[in-house]
This record gives sequence, structure tokens and C-alpha cells, in this order.
Amino acid sequence: MTEPLKAFYEQDADLDLIRGKRVAVIGYGSQGKTQALNLRDSGVSDIFIGLREGPSVQSARDSGFEVVPVAEAAARAQVLALLTSDEAHRDLYRDHIAPHLQPGSTLVFAHGLSVRFGLVQPREDLDVVLVSPKGIGPRIRELYLRGEGVFGLIGVHQDATGSALDTALSFGAALGCGRKGMLLTTLKDECESDLFAEQVVLCGGTMELVHKGFQTLVDAGYPAEVAWFETFYELKLVVDLMVDLGIAGAFGKISNTAEFGAYETGPRVVGASAQGEMADILEGVQDGSFVKRLMADYDAGFPLLHRARARLAEHPIEAAGRRLREVAAKA
Repeated sequence: MTEPLKAFYEQDADLDLIRGKRVAVIGYGSQGKTQALNLRDSGVSDIFIGLREGPSVQSARDSGFEVVPVAEAAARAQVLALLTSDEAHRDLYRDHIAPHLQPGSTLVFAHGLSVRFGLVQPREDLDVVLVSPKGIGPRIRELYLRGEGVFGLIGVHQDATGSALDTALSFGAALGCGRKGMLLTTLKDECESDLFAEQVVLCGGTMELVHKGFQTLVDAGYPAEVAWFETFYELKLVVDLMVDLGIAGAFGKISNTAEFGAYETGPRVVGASAQGEMADILEGVQDGSFVKRLMADYDAGFPLLHRARARLAEHPIEAAGRRLREVAAKA
């Protein structure tokens, strides 16, 4: 059994450390916007956004931030948080960030993919840290404004200055993660487990389970709206119980009928063959073959991703969901 990860809280972090730094946030999407706003509200006053031309520029300016070209942001920054999409890191870092970073600066990543798989290869005179809030941007922001926070994963990949961990903890606390707990891990463990979980459980596995369950009911003659409620809508209610109470605690809150059926059929739906596939998927994450496929599709203009999105939008469950959201809107 592995040892539990070491946890840090607000009292373990020196917020004045990040407040005294020049901080550049590269990107102003879901994570970039949230993290920049949380940092500013936590007292980081010398903060600016590094962007290329696009709609995000006006959005950042509307929020009151100074917007500068990425290269200028890299040259000015003492702490630089790279919060664009993973696949964009390679070219952006190589062409606009690496040539301009000053020795002793800190590179902050919210996800370890680009470092773990060599898309970004930081110089040895830089601190390189992971500060990964475990939630989507808008939710992180919402909880921060309520005086709460999400768990954060913290890691040190390079410690050129001897203070990389202190900087990471200060940055994480400014995001609000110290209110919940910051757990010490590595970029490798965060990256590989995150990619695996996204594909097998959170996104890929859940999507297919919902789709297949929905289609089985519809094919058997049940109304699409009823199938939508039973295979999709109620999923969140059960997951919320699991998060609050654990799986065992959640099962104590559902009906005996649902609990009895779950024990009988869960291992049939996700059995040994599925677990074998999971092992293969994890191997593909660990050996880098998944990232190679991702980057090949990115370099080609994402044709596979765009086709998959189009198929997803056309699935019958989407039409059922739209109809029911319209019903709710009329209430």
C-alpha cells in the first residue's frame, strides 16, 4: 500500500512570496482567466496576460488586465504560468517563451503533459513546478469567491533556486487550493494518471457508458426522454453522492433495489475484458504513443478530433437533452 500524499494548507504557504513576484499568465481560456482573477484577488498586483492576437485579448482587457505579446510576457516574468492547451505548448514555448525567460524564473504548469513527454524542455536554470487545481476553471472561480477552494496537486520538477516548492505552494494558495488541501506529487504521476482517468473514466468511459445504455433502452422501444433521464440526468445525482459520502456511503443512500442490482451487474458491464483494455490504455499513456497520436492530429489541423466532435453532436441523446432543457426553460 502506498503512503498517502503529503498535504499542505494555507498556513503552510507564504502568500507574500507570490505577491512580490511579476507574474505572467499565458492564455486566457477556462484556466487562464480563473487563475489570473484568483491570483489578483489574492493580492498579486504585478500580473499581466501574455497572448497572441485573438478574441481572448479583449476579454482579458475587459477584466482589467494588461495584455502583452507572449515573448514580452516571458521576458518580464519572474513566474510564468503556461495555461494554454497542452498541444499548443510545444510551438509557443519554443518560439516565444524559451528565448526570453530570465535565469531563476519559475515555470508553472497546471498539467504535466508537455514536460513529461518532451514537448517542452526547460533550461536547467529555471524552476519548473506543477500547480494543478482539480476542477474546471469556472467552478474553481465560483468556489474561490465563496471563500472555498478545490484540491490542488503540487509538484517540483526542477529546483534551480532552492525555493521552487515554496513558490508552488504560494501560487497554489493564491488560487484557493490551500483552503481545501494541496497534495505533493510529481509531474509524471499527475500527467499519466490524469490522461488515463480522462480516457477510461471521466470522459471516454462515461460517454460510452451513457451512450450505450441510452441506445439499449431506445432500441428496446423506450421513449428517448425516459432513457435520457435514467442514463444521463440521474448520473450527476449519484456522482454528487459519491463525492460527498464515498461510494459505500452513496450506496447507503440509494434504494435497496438499485444497490442490489449494482452488485450483480456492475462487474458484468465493466469486467475482466474491460480491465484488460484499461491496462492497454495506461500503457499507451506511459509509453507516449497517445501523445504522439494527439500531436500528429494537431499538426494535421485536428481532422480526427473535428470528425469525432461532429459525430458526438449528432448522437440522438443530444436531441433528447435539448428537448428536455426546452421543457425546463418553459417552467
